[in-house]
Amino acid sequence: MATVLVHYAAAAMSDRGRKRTSNEDSYGFSVEHGVYVVCDGMGGAAAGEIASSLAVDEILSQAAANATAENPREAMEAAVAAANQAIYSRAQRNQKLSGMGTTMVALAVEERRVWIFNIGDSRCYRLRDRRLEQMTLDHSLVDEQVRLGRMSEAEALRSPLRNVITRALGTQMHVTPDVFELEAEPGDLFLLCSDGLTKEIDDPLIESLLGTDLPLDELCERLVGAANKAGGHDNITAVVVKAEG
Repeated sequence: MATVLVHYAAAAMSDRGRKRTSNEDSYGFSVEHGVYVVCDGMGGAAAGEIASSLAVDEILSQAAANATAENPREAMEAAVAAANQAIYSRAQRNQKLSGMGTTMVALAVEERRVWIFNIGDSRCYRLRDRRLEQMTLDHSLVDEQVRLGRMSEAEALRSPLRNVITRALGTQMHVTPDVFELEAEPGDLFLLCSDGLTKEIDDPLIESLLGTDLPLDELCERLVGAANKAGGHDNITAVVVKAEG
């Protein structure tokens, strides 16, 4: 039986939301190099915006430079490490940027092989056969308490600590991303998003919005629009990637 080859298409949208005065989310992708990334920055005095944009720029730059690498996973891990170092070094040189960092969720693809990388609470979902699955684990205090059985999901939603991140890119000299490897099938949709989306709309609504046969840019618009309609308390970013046969 012949192996079904896939290629990828993508669209993205980012919005500052209804409450924030600036947007500290950043995103970028290169279909040519098979890399897609969303970052959600943190830090005062615009430091979050600097951290997230530095991360995206460095990861895409590294992806282009290592486009012929034999091991895409190792190349992406090196790109994440370079992004971490770029943010950390910049903060060390500028006192006003001290402590800045960013979440990161990224997708690297090579034909049907897919690697998902994440640090923090920006997420990757996969929609397959109209069923949504969260592919990443949040590095947040409340989610880790839920996984340990020390807090219920309902308690986590109400917790005043729900915004505490336990792992971030750029805040320390070294950081290790979670890495998930899987095989794509034609028709799969991958959603990379910041928590400004997932803290406003739940998974069933995300599933229903992604399950409509609309162009990818319209799917992004509907996701961001739904998060804004639900309150838009934070910056909102969605990148939708489709595996096509």
